[in-house]
Amino acid sequence: MDKQELSDRYRGYIDCLNRQDWPALGEFVDQDVHYNGQRIGLAGYRKMLENDFRAIPDLRFNIDLLMTDPPHVAARLCFDCTPVGELFGVQVNGRRIQFTENVFYAFRQGRVCNVHSVIDKAVIASQLLPPTSNDR
Repeated sequence: MDKQELSDRYRGYIDCLNRQDWPALGEFVDQDVHYNGQRIGLAGYRKMLENDFRAIPDLRFNIDLLMTDPPHVAARLCFDCTPVGELFGVQVNGRRIQFTENVFYAFRQGRVCNVHSVIDKAVIASQLLPPTSNDR
């Protein structure tokens, strides 16, 4: 795949996630996918995403920055959402939050085979802190 083909393929993958088209996920994700250094396989990856959408019903993956260097993709994803309970160990309880994810992928035969994700959890926590006297 060249850079444009890989970019198009990645955008198709993101579209699949946003549609929650779980039967099509295997078209974009390898059966043996690894996530943050751990083999979770396609079934585990799908379960992780389904859990994300349960915790965040209005979840939408928005590409802010996309760079391709076949077979690798680097992306900055932006989220503006309202999780229903706890998110990354922080009680959100339906409050609107905004955060980013920096994620790095390796593709093999047109499918995601390796994902390294870094989510800015500190910015989530900071949005949920009660205002200080300086903020009023």
